[in-house]
Amino acid sequence: MIEYKGASIQELFFKKIKEETDEQHLIQSEFAPSEEETMKNIFLKPFSETINTYQFKHEVDLELNVLFQLSRKICSEGSFNETPEGIVSHLRMSSRHPNIKEGDLFIVRFRDLMFGGSPVDGLGIYKVEKKDVFIETPDWTKEPTLLFKEGIGEKKLDKACLILFTDDPFTVLAYDNNSSEAVYWKNDFINLDFKRDHVNDTNHFLQMTKSYITDQMPEEFEVSKTDQIDLLNKSIKYFKEAEEFDKGEFELSVFGQEEEAINSFRFFDKQYQDEMDLDLSDSFKIAANSVKKQARIFKSVLKLDKNFHVYIHGNRELIERGEDSDGRKYYKIYYQNES
Repeated sequence: MIEYKGASIQELFFKKIKEETDEQHLIQSEFAPSEEETMKNIFLKPFSETINTYQFKHEVDLELNVLFQLSRKICSEGSFNETPEGIVSHLRMSSRHPNIKEGDLFIVRFRDLMFGGSPVDGLGIYKVEKKDVFIETPDWTKEPTLLFKEGIGEKKLDKACLILFTDDPFTVLAYDNNSSEAVYWKNDFINLDFKRDHVNDTNHFLQMTKSYITDQMPEEFEVSKTDQIDLLNKSIKYFKEAEEFDKGEFELSVFGQEEEAINSFRFFDKQYQDEMDLDLSDSFKIAANSVKKQARIFKSVLKLDKNFHVYIHGNRELIERGEDSDGRKYYKIYYQNES
């Protein structure tokens, strides 16, 4: 989703979040190169693999979204000033649920993150509730002893959001590794909704297509597992090869001239968008990173009892399904080379 190799950290704010008010905090703006690289991996690597984009929202007026106001202030001023304490206060007000844990809060201002091929500045907010335990090796200049300490690694960011200062509206990337405990992070603290852009159009259309082929088609048509896999392969193949999505071209590429299937697909598409409260475009730039992630769940495996798994990636016409005189089902596969 983002590239951060050439990005830099401008400022870092740290504070422990406890039930009682704690006025102590740390602000740092200079780091050794190795320190900066370590922090970039910790704070930015998780967002390089996210596949959804969000934007701020508010049920009444966007101007009433507190985090939007605070992040916009940092964007316009180009520095923290007193704004991080406002974020701390907002977090405390948003997290009064008894199941919500104490933790360490990091607020980081970044410059020159690459998003959509262009450099953008951004603001990262991270809450760490669980830590790794590690062994610190002995200092041989003193009495040698092993020290067991707690620290933060790349996989221990429990809650995080990255606000990219794109053209209005700001683009927000977010995740919550403990979403089952409380929903305050995304709903109350950030208050976000899916952003209408090519990234989410790509994700949602692929998800809708997979749902139609695997769940809806068998209810309306006589379609074998092999045919379903073939349609899934055609769907993901279109998204991998095209740069711009065109709904009409996609339908012809996947369903051919089968008007009944195309009409059924269009009806399901409309129903899916209504139920999910989506408004997908009929044409958009395809997000290659999203296609790569989604391709993993487009299964091309035909499972036959517990004996065989057949991986189907190519020509559907090279595999035939049948049944012998004893009622045993079989598949006949044609091929040229064996390896």
